[in-house]
Amino acid sequence: MKRYIAVLVLAWGVLFPVLRWFTSDLADAQHVHPGTQTDSAAKQESPAATNGGLRAIQLSPYEVRVAEIEVTPVLRRFVSGEVPMVGKIEYDETRVFNITAWVPGRIDRLYVDFTGTVVRKGDPIISLYSPELLTAQAELLQAVQAGKRMESGRLPLIKKSTEATVEAARKKLQLWGLSKQKIDEIIKRGEPTDHITITAPIGGTVVHKNAQEGMYVQTGTRIYTIADLSKVWVKMEAYETDLVWIRKGQEVEFATEAYTGEVFKGKVEFIDPFLDEKTRTVDVRITTPNPDGRLKPGMLVHGSARATIGADGKVTLDQDKAENPPLVIPDSAPLITGKRAVVYVAVPEHPGAYEGREVVLGPRGGDHYLVRSGLKEGELVVVNGNFLIDSAVQILAKPSMMSPEGGGSGMAHQHGTTERPGPVASEKSMVEIPQEFKSQLEPVLNGYRAVTQAVESGPLVQIRKQFSSLGESVGKVDPDLLTGHPRMVWQEMAMLIQNDALEGSDARDLKQARSAYESLSGHIRRLSEQLQLGPPSEAAPKKEVEVHRHE
Repeated sequence: MKRYIAVLVLAWGVLFPVLRWFTSDLADAQHVHPGTQTDSAAKQESPAATNGGLRAIQLSPYEVRVAEIEVTPVLRRFVSGEVPMVGKIEYDETRVFNITAWVPGRIDRLYVDFTGTVVRKGDPIISLYSPELLTAQAELLQAVQAGKRMESGRLPLIKKSTEATVEAARKKLQLWGLSKQKIDEIIKRGEPTDHITITAPIGGTVVHKNAQEGMYVQTGTRIYTIADLSKVWVKMEAYETDLVWIRKGQEVEFATEAYTGEVFKGKVEFIDPFLDEKTRTVDVRITTPNPDGRLKPGMLVHGSARATIGADGKVTLDQDKAENPPLVIPDSAPLITGKRAVVYVAVPEHPGAYEGREVVLGPRGGDHYLVRSGLKEGELVVVNGNFLIDSAVQILAKPSMMSPEGGGSGMAHQHGTTERPGPVASEKSMVEIPQEFKSQLEPVLNGYRAVTQAVESGPLVQIRKQFSSLGESVGKVDPDLLTGHPRMVWQEMAMLIQNDALEGSDARDLKQARSAYESLSGHIRRLSEQLQLGPPSEAAPKKEVEVHRHE
């Protein structure tokens, strides 16, 4: 343990001076004293630094080289994910049959003496003595004899009644398990039999024996249970975070402890609709052929499901037929903390300029993440050195991974000081927002009010719909109506609000919808304050909303 701590202290001692030098140089680049003309001042006035957004930063070639910054393009490609699972083999419940007594009586003989015996369809398995069966056969024979006497009679009504009695007696014996052939033999012989032989309705293995010879049974008493093991179920457990990679009809490979090195295959037939709250897993049922009976119920197995996800977020069973691959980035590109993910994108035509963005990620597949929102194909994302960039952005009091709201929320920049900027409350910092922009912003605020009403009283479907409409309204606002710092503020808040709208429109339950709404409320409030749209009560409803759950 002491050795481990020593290694950490040594690593921090090496890293801290580098990070301190790197970020202090960047701070000088952003906070210059009036009247000086340096390379840092040139970086401060560059278009990338002033128009790249609140999260933009400009680095010199030397700083890029020291930080070992590497970028890679955002691509559209299919990525595969592998879901490891464990479980065990069970009977196929659709191939399990209970052999029961169809008539009260006494078991005089059991042809199958022990469990594990393999029987074929039609094999005799029980000989049952039944006084009630004997009486029913006698009733049939009497009805048949009465019918023969009425064949030459001239009373059609009585003849018809006799035929109905014969048919009813035959039907009763059929319901008690006698075949049509057996009933015909009884009629031909003219004598009833006091025993009935019960045969196996299917071929399979006897897995339970519930009776003994000499036992008296009632109608419905279970005597045997037979399972057809030519197909078996493999019940495996998948974590809830992996469910996005699993779909009905998907192929799964698994192995057993008994047959080392041998791989078996099956297909997903059913995904349990309920989650085990203790293990956070869901049962996944796989059906697999077992013609030779090598897979035994109770065997432990471990396996995996491989899948590819398309741009619609759904599992693609046949990649060759899929037309729209998703956007993906390497797993080293996003800086993830909590529910947020931040990536840094190289600003085109401005070498050394990088812009931070909060993005909405999809599932992880191998060494890539799927991107749901926030990036475009071909953009260059930082895959190495992004943490150093984020640290520098944080020191400059800009929004970053660790400080999403930045160091200040004012409308004006503070130059000539190294202190973190704070809220600006003076009248000189007030910036006039064009009326046309306010008009375009009104549907956004109305959309937020509609989301609030839906969360308060609406069902989940209505909540999703209002979130989706809000996202569309944000996309219709023209950022070119603003310039300078207000433009950067709007670009930042539009990004965050659209991410909230996307998460809310895809909410799986009311809890997720409420979480997206709480995040959205904070961002609407910040938008109102930073663009000085008026009192918060006019731009957005009250901060806290009591959410009523509707199941």
